[in-house]
Amino acid sequence: MRILLTALCWLLVSSAYAIGDGSEIQPADIFPRVKIETNMGNIVVELDRIKTPITTNNFLLYVTRGSYKGTIFHRVVKDFVVQGGGYDKDYNAKPTIRTIFNESGSGNKNEMYTIAMAREKDPHTANRQFYFNMNDNPSLDPGRKWGYAVFGRVVEGTEVLDKMADVETHTAPELGWTDVPKEPLVIEKATLLPQQF
Repeated sequence: MRILLTALCWLLVSSAYAIGDGSEIQPADIFPRVKIETNMGNIVVELDRIKTPITTNNFLLYVTRGSYKGTIFHRVVKDFVVQGGGYDKDYNAKPTIRTIFNESGSGNKNEMYTIAMAREKDPHTANRQFYFNMNDNPSLDPGRKWGYAVFGRVVEGTEVLDKMADVETHTAPELGWTDVPKEPLVIEKATLLPQQF
């Protein structure tokens, strides 16, 4: 019995370690950069591990596992947001690792060309979906209520996002979702770039 309990404890600890929290990815890099290659061009984001370590590390987990490959930007609202990372081209939800604590109180604002975490109504439900702000969106910042956690900014490819924000959208008949691009906006690959010294 004691051996069985020890083995079970070891299995649980090793499983948690295998999942990690992302802090082990380029641990010395406080502003890691990720290149997001899409069918409309490339975007490079610089993340902020100082103010939003939980959110940044979580995003890096998905990036380094190749989890964004083949996902789409399923929601585009002109002059507001371009949102994606959660569904494949057939609108199937992709697997999630966990939900994370909402770091919207970090001081980062939902300003144009920043990257932030999408979530449900509950403030601590973000997992893999993210969005780009296509305007200054103070309504998404925290106040008397929780906001949406901004964890980085676009440093290359703003023109790609501008093109995405201009695509024609519709209500997807098979889902009933609004603001869905008529032609898929696909993330072909997301790659962690080498650390800058």
